[in-house]
Amino acid sequence: MPIAAGGTSSKVNLSLALQANPNAGILNGLEIFKLSGSNGNLAGPTDLTLSSSVKHNTKSNRILAIAAGVASGLLVLSVLFGFLIFRRRLKAKSFVSILGPTKSTETRGSSLPPYLCRYFPLAEIKAATQNFNDSFIIGVGGFGNVYKGYIDDGGATPVAIKRLKPESSQGAHEFKTEIELLSQLRHRHLVSLIGYCTDDNEMILVYDYMARGSLADHLYHTENPPLSWEQRLEICIGAARGLSYLRTGAKGTIIHRDVKSTNILLDEKWVAKVSDFGLSKMGTTNTSKTHISTMVKGSFGYLDTEYYRRQRLTEKSDVYSFGVVLCEVLCARPAVMHTVELKQMNLAEWARNCHRDGELDQIIDPSIRFVEIAMSCMNDSGIERPSMNDVVRALELALQLHRNCIERNNEGAFVNDSSAAEIRSAEPGCATDESIQCISETIFSEINDPNGR
Repeated sequence: MPIAAGGTSSKVNLSLALQANPNAGILNGLEIFKLSGSNGNLAGPTDLTLSSSVKHNTKSNRILAIAAGVASGLLVLSVLFGFLIFRRRLKAKSFVSILGPTKSTETRGSSLPPYLCRYFPLAEIKAATQNFNDSFIIGVGGFGNVYKGYIDDGGATPVAIKRLKPESSQGAHEFKTEIELLSQLRHRHLVSLIGYCTDDNEMILVYDYMARGSLADHLYHTENPPLSWEQRLEICIGAARGLSYLRTGAKGTIIHRDVKSTNILLDEKWVAKVSDFGLSKMGTTNTSKTHISTMVKGSFGYLDTEYYRRQRLTEKSDVYSFGVVLCEVLCARPAVMHTVELKQMNLAEWARNCHRDGELDQIIDPSIRFVEIAMSCMNDSGIERPSMNDVVRALELALQLHRNCIERNNEGAFVNDSSAAEIRSAEPGCATDESIQCISETIFSEINDPNGR
């Protein structure tokens, strides 16, 4: 390297000398080795020359860095996939630990008594759904996909098959609750559980197939024709009877805890059946205790306000949720809407405010009116709400009032197009707010001890 000094230049050599205890050094990732001199003597000074190989090493490092990045990405994906598999297996192990040790992985996936319900091998489930073909999906929920399948005698019986998805927040506990409750409950207005499957860490439930879907499918966001006043009222009566059975006709009091229009299913003959018992709780057997202290679970928009505030679950919590369903039927809109102004987002709050201000007629479907029953169900205080049995009676009387009105209109009417049109136009007005309020006051005034309900 030339250096200006007194008008002359000189050449300086950079050298490394071998010390008594030589060590290899690291400089910016390059390893420095002692090289022999021209005379072959390792003890002498050595000129250090960084050749073009340094550039080659830099290029190699970049390639290695890219390869390491790709490998890291693949590793992250592998870990994520492994986590999902682990979670499914953990849920399956939890299921086995709750139900007891497995008797046989080939024949039965749990120790549930065989008389509770039928056990399906996974091969039969796959055959019924063509290996869970997406074209067989008829619904999607928090538990997982619901498939339409065919079982028995070459596929003679249609069924609904619900399969737990790995990322679901639900799992073994809800699965076990559904099996234990529905395998012992039999009622015209409760969906029937046929069986289940736990092969290969799966959690699958098999139900009767409900040909007309859910109540929600016929109220909003649908191309289905609107339900008539009488159809809606009959569906509500059926669902209320099913919920009332859980209080009085079942073995002990059962609180559903997830009553909503998507969990009220309709069969081919429009018979309503309450479904989805995974969140259900057994009520208290202590007559002096009126509630269960438990974590709040349910669906936003349907949650009992008192239960949400105090974390106290009661039989009246289902009554509140059913009141929201009645509002859905009245207004033909969902319990929660994010595309409307803030005051209208929550249907229950909006309906109660409109009722208080005398404006409910602006939001309800003009073809159906049983406002007072719905409002009484959604009272803020649980003890002031009617029992589910009282709700059944009020709805049945409303239906009878409607039918009596139609019969009176039919008496003496001429059988021609004009008179038929007159009768049809008179139908929505047969059961007015005033008549329903009279029915409600008559029935609900008979509640002698609301604290005990």
